[in-house]
Amino acid sequence: MVNVGFIGCGNMGMAIMNGILSSDMSKDIRLFAYDKFDEALEKAKAAGVQALGSAADVVKNCKYVFFAIKPQQLDEVLDEAASAVTAETVIVSILAGITDEYYAKRTVSGAKVVLVMPNTPFLLGEGATALSRSDSVSDEEFDLVCKIFSSGGISKVIDKDKMKEIIAINGSSPAFIYLYTQYFVDYAKSVGIDEDTAKELFAKSLIGSAKMITDSGRSLDELIQMVSSKGGTTIAGLEKLRENGLSKAVEECCKACTNRAYELSK
Repeated sequence: MVNVGFIGCGNMGMAIMNGILSSDMSKDIRLFAYDKFDEALEKAKAAGVQALGSAADVVKNCKYVFFAIKPQQLDEVLDEAASAVTAETVIVSILAGITDEYYAKRTVSGAKVVLVMPNTPFLLGEGATALSRSDSVSDEEFDLVCKIFSSGGISKVIDKDKMKEIIAINGSSPAFIYLYTQYFVDYAKSVGIDEDTAKELFAKSLIGSAKMITDSGRSLDELIQMVSSKGGTTIAGLEKLRENGLSKAVEECCKACTNRAYELSK
């Protein structure tokens, strides 16, 4: 049995734990958790996770330690738990912007760190997770973490120096998609279309379009052309998106997201 611990039992922490519990890995993994909020910890206990009394207790009892807290809470947690980290502890961090070097500086030299950027669709088993690792993490250790995140969707390994840049692509992008959706639903309402009907139709269009991207074997340009009849409605709409700077808006959105990740890493 492998002991896996979670510091933080919020939405994402619980989603990952539930992913483990509902998979074949559950027979080989013993789960532990701590959260400073009793209500969150009670949810973990109700799911079958063993509750511990502090972040330090999680580190002392577990080979793999998931930091599932907000970046602003990390220093407080490390002040308490860092001394319990050993050279064999595998730190799994889902905190935006925090580097493996930072963990090594605060814990042990050459600390084993897996950096992870998941997203909220993981809650429904439809997550898209990016992962990287420090050089000290073994293939076996990294494979286990990748398997855990694959239990709630897909996982992709990227270079660790791109973990801040990837946030806009998968970590924050659900919020951008929701905002984009809101604008279309607002338009539908303005022309007298029922909000729920518009939301369902647009959401299903997003799902179908995503499947076309992943499964059709066509390029993005080809997919755009498939919908765009010469002189038709789609062409008229695309022209306005381009004229009004959609490309620039997306670029600036991604840059702002990435810049904030670098600020959080300081």
